[in-house]
Amino acid sequence: MSTHTIASSSYSHPSQSQKTNRKALVIGLTGGIGSGKSAASAWFAEQGIDVIDADVIAHEVVAKGSSTLRKIQKKFGDWILNSDGSMDRTAVRTHVFTYPEALIELEAITHPAIREAAKAQLAASTSPYVILSAPLLIEAAEAGLANLCQRVLVMDATEDTQLARASQRDNQSTLKIKAIMSNQLSREARNRHADDVVLNESDLAALYSQLEPLHQEYLILAQQLKFAAD
Repeated sequence: MSTHTIASSSYSHPSQSQKTNRKALVIGLTGGIGSGKSAASAWFAEQGIDVIDADVIAHEVVAKGSSTLRKIQKKFGDWILNSDGSMDRTAVRTHVFTYPEALIELEAITHPAIREAAKAQLAASTSPYVILSAPLLIEAAEAGLANLCQRVLVMDATEDTQLARASQRDNQSTLKIKAIMSNQLSREARNRHADDVVLNESDLAALYSQLEPLHQEYLILAQQLKFAAD
């Protein structure tokens, strides 16, 4: 049985600098693998809400010919490129997993680019509020994107549900899925950082029934933010 939990009913108004730099309420959407982030993002988009996907941005900032990719090439060498000039993601992924210090160096290049791209998309948003979706939103290794959000919505699911969904969706082995989960925060730790938690253990209809009241609440908070900024 799915439940909707408001972890914090109070709303902290942003500082003056936040008011002047943000045109809309920003809701950070996160959750572990197989928790339903994509389904939730799609539902919010259907309601006319702008959705910014950090995973998409992460791919865009290292696109062929980008300044970020050139910086990575300069740092690590030409081997990071495919013959067509695009990034050899497999080679880079293998390298940073083998040499942890290389991951730190890579993130020092990519994270500022991801953050700036996210900020630009937030500034261009025209919907009452914005969803910023990032699987590692709360973890420190996600370009500081949580600092761009005024509220955090966590999609929650049990480990068994995560494993079942991820294996069906991605056709990945249980071992690989568990490895991904081990690199993410635990359910308990993630939920402690949440303002809102949606337990997504049932079907889409049950999920949508929990998202609808949140949507209405966010519309009200967005209106409050607008009035406060005027």
